[in-house]
Amino acid sequence: MNIFLLTAHPEPRSLNGSLSRFIIDRLQAQGHDVQVSDLYAMKWKASLDRDDFQPDDALDAEGLFNASTASGRALQHGTQPGDIAAEQAKLQWADAVIVLFPLWWYSMPAVMKGWFDRVYAYGFAYGVGEHSDHRWGERFGEGLLAGKRAMLVVTTGGWASHYGPRGVNGPIDDLLFPMHHGMLYYPGMSVLPPYVVHRTGKVDAQKYAQIENELGQRLDTLWTTQPIAYRPQNGGDYEIPSLVLRDHIAPGQIGFSAHVSKVTETDIAKP
Repeated sequence: MNIFLLTAHPEPRSLNGSLSRFIIDRLQAQGHDVQVSDLYAMKWKASLDRDDFQPDDALDAEGLFNASTASGRALQHGTQPGDIAAEQAKLQWADAVIVLFPLWWYSMPAVMKGWFDRVYAYGFAYGVGEHSDHRWGERFGEGLLAGKRAMLVVTTGGWASHYGPRGVNGPIDDLLFPMHHGMLYYPGMSVLPPYVVHRTGKVDAQKYAQIENELGQRLDTLWTTQPIAYRPQNGGDYEIPSLVLRDHIAPGQIGFSAHVSKVTETDIAKP
């Protein structure tokens, strides 16, 4: 299988650096082909701006810059910067995507967010498919990246309890929802449960051996692990074009968890 590892940490000798090398070695030992984008090592340009585009693509008739329009034109005209096109090619090549990063201020490092801003062009990761009274684009379970699997590997300094259901930081599943549901599921990828390392400052040799064992098992089961059961946008659970869950779907439930299917009789989508 083809596996794309996207990672961001400024110190190669960090825990994240060690995990990156472990992931590569483990996957290659299994016979998988691996491509890596180490964003700090690549000195990745994080900001999406008009400098990414040719003047004819960047500006509209009034001379204004619109990021969505510009990225769509550049994709269509074949004038995207080489770094963006190369990363899109890695995504298209991959059967699975692993995203490794430290949780900084409740999100991924800015350079990694910038990777998504620039690589997820209009017509590539969004703006795809029919928009009508019956469909609202190919997204949330559909899209150009459908059929691929994705998994986050996240490191945090806080305790696991800090990210528990009543923890002060909020539940880890809620914090990762924008990345899981928005960045990975939106363009069609099936999203696996994350692997999270807590209390990174307390990782000693014994703890690291445990992490390698647990993460190794997750890597060995990339193709058999059940994905998070996010509801497909065009599968019947949502009203279109309002994109609100139908009344009989997860009645009374709100928030992120309502968009994860609990397969019951009452959750069977009705036309």
